[in-house]
Amino acid sequence: MRNLSEVTQFILMGIPQTEGLETMLFSLFLTFYIFTLLGNLLILFAIASSTRLHTPMYFFLCQLSVCDIFFPSVTSPKMLFYLSGNSRAISYVGCVCQLFFYHFLGCTEGFLYTVMAYDRFVAICHPLRYRIIMNNRVCAILAIGTSFFACIQATFLTTITFQLPYCGPNEVAYSFCDMLVLLKLACVDTSAQEMVGFINVGLMPLGCFLLILTSYSYIVYSILKIHSAEGRHKAFTTCSAHLTAVLLYFMPVVLIYLRPTTSPCLDAAIQIFNNLVIPMLNPLIYSLRNKEVKGSLKKMFHSLITIKTI
Repeated sequence: MRNLSEVTQFILMGIPQTEGLETMLFSLFLTFYIFTLLGNLLILFAIASSTRLHTPMYFFLCQLSVCDIFFPSVTSPKMLFYLSGNSRAISYVGCVCQLFFYHFLGCTEGFLYTVMAYDRFVAICHPLRYRIIMNNRVCAILAIGTSFFACIQATFLTTITFQLPYCGPNEVAYSFCDMLVLLKLACVDTSAQEMVGFINVGLMPLGCFLLILTSYSYIVYSILKIHSAEGRHKAFTTCSAHLTAVLLYFMPVVLIYLRPTTSPCLDAAIQIFNNLVIPMLNPLIYSLRNKEVKGSLKKMFHSLITIKTI
C-alpha cells in the first residue's frame, strides 16, 4: 500500500486523563498481558496433551486461544513501550499493520464464536451424526474460512482508511491505530468512508450474532426435550461457557463502533477491556466451567511435578 500522504508517523496519545499514572498503568497492563499469554498457552498445552480433547469443539477452542494470544499482542507491546517512558510515535507502516491485524484477529474471533455455536448445535441437536457432520475436512474448511473472510474484512477496512491523504494532524486520540480515530485525521471529507466503515463493521457482528442466536434457539429447544436432569445440566454447562464468551466479545464491539456519540475516556476503558481483559478471561471461562479441561490441566501439572521430583 503506497503512502500518499505527507504524514510519515503518528503519535499515540494513549488513555486520556492518566498523566502521572504511567508507571501504575504499565504494571497493571503488563500483568494482564502476561496472564493472557500464560492462560491461553495453558489451554493449548492442556488440549494438545490429552487425546480425549482432540475433538472439533476443542480444535476450535485452540484456534480461539491462538487468536487470544496474538490479538492483545497487536496493540499491547507498543502501549507498554510508551507507558515505560519511551516514544509514543508509530510509523505509517506500523499504523497500517496495527489496524489490519487488529481487525483481522478481531473478526476471526467473531467468526470462530459463530462456528463454535454451530458445533454445539450439531453436537446437541444431532448427536448421532455429530462425528459424520463435523469431520476433519469440515473442521479444516471452517477454520480456514474464518481466517479467510476475516482477512477480506480487515483488508477492506484498512484500504478505505489508508487510501485517504494524511497531510496535517497526526495525533491519534487512542492507545493504538484504529479506523474511527484515523479517519478524523484525514485532510478530506470522510463522511462516505465513515458510513461505509460503520455499515461494514456493524454488519459482521450483527450477522454473527443472529447466526449464534439461531443456533442457540434450536439448542435450548433440544435441551428442554432431554428427560434426564443430569443430561440437561451437562448440556447447559457446556454451552454456558461459550455464551459467556460470546457476550463478552459482542458487548465491547457494540459500545465502540455502534454508539451514536463517543466519549474519549469511555472509549479508552472499553478498548482496554476488549484488548487485554477479555483475552485473559477466556481461558478462565473455558477451564473453570469445563471438567475435561480442568482434568487435563491437573494431569499436566501432576506430570510436571513428578518430573521435577525425579
